[in-house]
Amino acid sequence: MRNGYTNTTGNQTQPEINHTTMEDRPLSDSKVIAQLYYVKEIAADRAEMHTNIGEQRNNWNHLLLMSVNAMTLTAATMAGFAATSCGKGAPLLAFKFSSTLLYTAATVMLMVMNKIHPSQLAEEQRNAVRLFKQIHREIQTILAIGNPTERDVKDAMDKILALDRAYPLPLLGAMLDKFPATVEPAMWWPQRKGLVVGIDIERRDRKGSNGWNVEMEEEMRQIGGVLKRKDKTEYVRLSKLVLKVHKILAISGPLLMGIAAVGSALQGPWAVVLGIIGGALATIVNTMEHGGQVGMVFEMYRSTAGFFRFVEESILSTLKERDVEKRENGEFFEMKVALQLGRSLSELRNLAAAAASFRRNGENTEEFASKLF
Repeated sequence: MRNGYTNTTGNQTQPEINHTTMEDRPLSDSKVIAQLYYVKEIAADRAEMHTNIGEQRNNWNHLLLMSVNAMTLTAATMAGFAATSCGKGAPLLAFKFSSTLLYTAATVMLMVMNKIHPSQLAEEQRNAVRLFKQIHREIQTILAIGNPTERDVKDAMDKILALDRAYPLPLLGAMLDKFPATVEPAMWWPQRKGLVVGIDIERRDRKGSNGWNVEMEEEMRQIGGVLKRKDKTEYVRLSKLVLKVHKILAISGPLLMGIAAVGSALQGPWAVVLGIIGGALATIVNTMEHGGQVGMVFEMYRSTAGFFRFVEESILSTLKERDVEKRENGEFFEMKVALQLGRSLSELRNLAAAAASFRRNGENTEEFASKLF
């Protein structure tokens, strides 16, 4: 451990550099430093890639939305002209054919939009950019502190690979499911083997060491419980609610557009109603879904739930380490958790005390752990 602190984002603990394992031992040559510099450059390159692709996919959302709405409104206008035109013949057929063609093309484009949902893709890339930049800064901190080890290189590589899996760049074959059957918090960090979230860590009385004591362990245990019971659960609930709205809008838009296309191809008063009103309703639904960026909101809630799970796992993995000397320094860890949740140290301690009191009294009115979201 360098000066009692670790350089990870919280779910990885940093062993002492004089540990006997090979990957924890600092090397005398520049091999580890060179490796870390290379991993840092990879993280910066990944951030740039996700930035560029995120801008592209955000442009897709705006351009496709405007194109589909313009085609739909034009088709509805042509259907109206066809209904008001006198007589039969070429003018009538031209209006009806053009209206049906535009509706059909808009329906296909809308189905593609609902499949990939560009606003949600853009939000995924924004999250990836922020997290790759975070890895980049962590490596800079390691290099600035000095004495990096092979474990630092391995941890950084694992984080980059986990992020690649969490936020893939390709659309075909690797794209995240935009309408998952079950909603789970986003997970972009390496999973520690043998770590089961939600299992109470055994309470062990010990003397204070490395900034830790029994009171601080109990405080962190209570904070982790609040994150699981309140914050993470609430944002998973919101994610499920938004996903339901998302599915309804994704089905309604193409359905209304298809009805309008059929109405524009037929003759009669009800066909005119279907052709015009169906197109208007499809435009409204499409604007609500893609203009309101419902997919982006779903991904935002899912990522926020993932952040709370990440903090919870970082607390759990730290408390699970029996040797307190191998843990992150207790005072630094407490400060880091407080800042991650948007609280001062006193507010964090008050929250832990209140959570313990609520659980003893069997109440369920405790406040949320985070003040950021």
